[in-house]
Amino acid sequence: MTGDLRQHKIGWIGTGRMGFSMAARLLKQGAQVAVYNRTRAKAEPLAPLGAQLADSPAALADRDIVFTMVAGSDDLLEVVSGPQGLLSRTGRAPKILIDCSTVSQEASAQARGAAAVARCAMLAAPVSGNAKVVKAGRLSLVVSGSKDAYDEALPYLESLGEGVSYVGEGELSRIVKICHNVFLGVVTQSLAEITVLAEKAGVPRHAFLDFINKSVMGSTFSRYKTPAFVNLDFAPTFTPVLLRKDLDLGLAAARKHEVPMPLAAAVRELVQALIGNGYVDCDFGALLQLEAKAARLELRSENVAVSDGLSGAALRTDAA
Repeated sequence: MTGDLRQHKIGWIGTGRMGFSMAARLLKQGAQVAVYNRTRAKAEPLAPLGAQLADSPAALADRDIVFTMVAGSDDLLEVVSGPQGLLSRTGRAPKILIDCSTVSQEASAQARGAAAVARCAMLAAPVSGNAKVVKAGRLSLVVSGSKDAYDEALPYLESLGEGVSYVGEGELSRIVKICHNVFLGVVTQSLAEITVLAEKAGVPRHAFLDFINKSVMGSTFSRYKTPAFVNLDFAPTFTPVLLRKDLDLGLAAARKHEVPMPLAAAVRELVQALIGNGYVDCDFGALLQLEAKAARLELRSENVAVSDGLSGAALRTDAA
């Protein structure tokens, strides 16, 4: 359970789809949050929830704990150590910086070094989930860095979802997140293959996935992907291009540590084929459609109400 969320003044940098939902969750649970976003209009809807709006990352330097949730490595370095960055004013820095973005280990280490110079402890805390998962209270976080800083920030981390895992010092959480996303790709391809096999043998997708979700092989993830697989709604939550990037990072780490990853390598090439077939601005669950084409199976939306396992309600969504 989370403790009193008013013990620290919180800063938040980045209110994209994920950052907005996470900051809103903190506000709704009583935290004192000041928010900065490069496009101010994206942060303004948080004001009615109690957020103070900041004009620059540097304006958040007097907060106790500052979270960052930005698009990539360059963005993280800009908001942390750029000309108007969080650490740009000598003698002013938050006590703890928590980065929830998915960035490279190298960029994270660079930000951590800048924070150390400013006497600011940094926690790397990448997340598993998307905005819908945040709203359902099902977000999970993996954290590395100072154990003392982690213990102090834990009530705020726990308030963001249902699972927080501490894995050690430094950048260890970054490799955990990369491993997670490699697994995401492998599992999704496997789920696509068996779903296509079942349907081509005559089993409706919704019936097959209902069984899988109720079996020992079912998971939060398989239930979450069921509406997309049944009704072919591949509105993006995580694109094939982003998945390819993480598979490449995972395979690079495997080469570095001399770990054979034949399944991940095969999935990486399937994701490349997915992109080559024009599946770019969609959800990576479209691996189902590529598999169906390879099996000469024409997919149609089943237009069946099925639960995603998050809201508890059944969803009926037709493909466009």
